[in-house]
Amino acid sequence: MSNKVHVKTGDTVILRTGNKDYKYKDKKEKDRRTGKVLEVSPKEGKVIVEGFNMITKHLKPTAMGQSGNIVRAEAPIYACKVQLVCPHCGKPTRVGHNVEGEKKLRVCRKCGKSFE
Repeated sequence: MSNKVHVKTGDTVILRTGNKDYKYKDKKEKDRRTGKVLEVSPKEGKVIVEGFNMITKHLKPTAMGQSGNIVRAEAPIYACKVQLVCPHCGKPTRVGHNVEGEKKLRVCRKCGKSFE
């Protein structure tokens, strides 16, 4: 598995593949669901996105007198299943790179503006 991931924490992404908890009729851009990246794990090639791949965890009581709990949380999904959304043009896009001075900037392939 590669240690590079095309998204960073805080990016807005769109879900590219079908998901069992998300029902959409056709794969048009306006019908797809977007979310914010909460955490990136480059070693595994996975990301945690707000509201995607929700699971339920059953927690046992830890002390005497406490009650158990059921918690819904986001589970990691593969980074290849999400695509970055440009904040300027609002379209899902691949990431390009421009070098300005000593900085390497991520650039939208559709409108050419920087993500940073």
